[in-house]
Amino acid sequence: MNFTRWSARLPGTQRRTAAAQAAIKARAQSSGPAHADRSESDSEGDRESHGDEGHGDGGSDASGGTGAEAEGTGGDEGGARGSRSDSEPGLHADVRSGGYAGAHVATQPPPADTEPYPRDTTAGGDARADVSTRTRAQGSAETPTGPGPQPAPDTRAAETPTVPGARGRPRSETDPLSAKGDTGAPKARGGTRPPRQRGGIDTLPVHDLLGQVPALAAIVHGPEHRIAFVNDAYTRVFGPRPTGAAAREALPELVELGLLPLMDQVRRSGTPRTVKSRRVQQRQTGTTSGVPAGCSGGSKGAPTGPKGAAAGGAKGATRQESRRRTGHYYTFTCTPITTSDDSGVLIFAAEVTDQVEAVERLRASERRQREAAVTLQRSLLPQELEQPDDLRVAATYQPGGTDAAVGGDWYDVITLGAGRTALVIGDVMGRGVRAAAVMGQLRTAVRAYARLDLPPHEVLQLLDDLAAEIDATQIATCVYAVHDPSEGHLSYASAGHVPVLVRDPDGTVRRATDHTGPPLGTGGWLHTSGSVPLPPGAAAVLYTDGLIERRDADIDEGVAALEAAFAGATGSPDIVCDRLLRALGITEDHDDDVAVLVCQHPERTGTDAELFHNAALDLLGGTEAAPRARAFASGVLASWRFPVELRDLGVLAASELVANSLQHGTPPMRLRLRRTDRRLIVEVTDGDDHLPRRRRAEPGDESGRGISIVATIASSWGCRRTPGGGKSVWCEFALPSA
Repeated sequence: MNFTRWSARLPGTQRRTAAAQAAIKARAQSSGPAHADRSESDSEGDRESHGDEGHGDGGSDASGGTGAEAEGTGGDEGGARGSRSDSEPGLHADVRSGGYAGAHVATQPPPADTEPYPRDTTAGGDARADVSTRTRAQGSAETPTGPGPQPAPDTRAAETPTVPGARGRPRSETDPLSAKGDTGAPKARGGTRPPRQRGGIDTLPVHDLLGQVPALAAIVHGPEHRIAFVNDAYTRVFGPRPTGAAAREALPELVELGLLPLMDQVRRSGTPRTVKSRRVQQRQTGTTSGVPAGCSGGSKGAPTGPKGAAAGGAKGATRQESRRRTGHYYTFTCTPITTSDDSGVLIFAAEVTDQVEAVERLRASERRQREAAVTLQRSLLPQELEQPDDLRVAATYQPGGTDAAVGGDWYDVITLGAGRTALVIGDVMGRGVRAAAVMGQLRTAVRAYARLDLPPHEVLQLLDDLAAEIDATQIATCVYAVHDPSEGHLSYASAGHVPVLVRDPDGTVRRATDHTGPPLGTGGWLHTSGSVPLPPGAAAVLYTDGLIERRDADIDEGVAALEAAFAGATGSPDIVCDRLLRALGITEDHDDDVAVLVCQHPERTGTDAELFHNAALDLLGGTEAAPRARAFASGVLASWRFPVELRDLGVLAASELVANSLQHGTPPMRLRLRRTDRRLIVEVTDGDDHLPRRRRAEPGDESGRGISIVATIASSWGCRRTPGGGKSVWCEFALPSA
């Protein structure tokens, strides 16, 4: 058992210690400075008596010295530490001396050049000075000289303290900062402290402060801006500058940057001014922005081994070589300086090369991303529009904004056969890859549904269900229209899209606003189809809301503006698209995607009119219907001056289609022959709505070969249901090129 620690915890010892401390404090407060010495000696006596009682002969000096030192430096708190010496982090038991080695170290005298406590006129100040002097003397007298290990003398150099009241106060091992290794003060590599500037930070000259700043700093004064000071960083970048010289001759870099007029303005107005990201070509001095040549310029903690050094050096050399070619960028701030006798300007330049390069890399990355997004968007659109025989079509797409987000606008032209053409335009709400993906799926689905040759409202009905399956959170608008040259009208269905505009041959523009349902993906709606006349000489425009919608105007105003522009837009469909974009103010900076599709049904005159003919024959049924159809087809095709081989194929196809209608259809029946500049079309309609399909006939079957024969001899064939009920079966023959 450690008798010293056990005795310090005895109740009698603790009571006597507390009573002695209270008595000393009472005498010191009542007696004033005159009794401070006596109070101190009484306290020491009490400490020595307790040390003798608690430690015996071997530990009396150690415990008494500790108690006196604690009281002299800290009052009651120091006495308490003396009585609880086992909890002190700076004390440790000395087995050979029977005391505490920390007590001897605590009473060592301070260095000779350490200043004493400042003299104070108050009682506490005098007592503190006397106690400090006597404590140092006592500590010197009590330093052990026996055969045991001697504590090392305190060889720390004297420091000029910066905290009031701490001057001349030596740090011992019982000091909390010393006990923790004095982590609050910097140390040199060799374990010694670097010399400090005498005085506080507030007394440091401004030139010394600016000299330590890594940024460029220069001070000029007077109307000619004569040089008063340039720091080392400025000299490394631009070279030495003579003090007292005028800035116009001695600071040519500021003249090149155009900062002299700005400095005049700052000096006159007294208001700081900043010029951002100015390019500066540094002189070749072997250093770049304060980084010596050959340094990698990497971040702290980079690998320093052979591989790490090689990689970092190569990267740093590449960066320095790049900056040597392109220069460095600095942000200059001119701040006015005013005194009672003079005025000047502080030029402070912070290097922002990394920030400028990062911005340039970001801009280049955004450009690449936008190009990729536009490429993706255009790849989802038709690369080349199909050109029908009876229509002239053109389309344009203008991506909106400068960001990398793609839109969901799309369009398409699909030839359905028998001279009919489907026109489609749509818009998926939102922007981004998700909207573009939904748009691509809808466009593919439209082309698949169009091959079924369904009415417009049935196509939208299928698209509505598909859009909800693709993404229930995405809503799309769409217009699906079909032009039939034989009927001379444009049938359409709209799902929440802006209205189609149709211009008559006389220039009148009409809106196709009927038969418009909710957008795709909403569900629960039965779409219907409408029809508008589109005779020869008429034109129609399909577009997305980005063409007419503005944030500061109603959408009806945009539609009215488009009507006025479309009424006066003449020329080919390509020219009409460009004129509509210019008339509506669409530029590259427009904030929304724009898609425009223009179709024209031209009037045929002259030689073109001879290439487009129509002929029809109504059949009432009976056994004479097939011979009449063959005779009618032979005579019409001969009058159109077709080659004999093509004429025979046309007559055979007409005979088979009429025979199939007579056997499986119902009256009324009609045979229609139509020629264009590129193909011959044979079409038969009847009143039955059951669509024929091609099947393989067995050798013993007496029927089922008519459609197979037509599909074999014709370029293409198909069938569809007609709006009024019934069906239409057709086939096409490509005309030989002239």
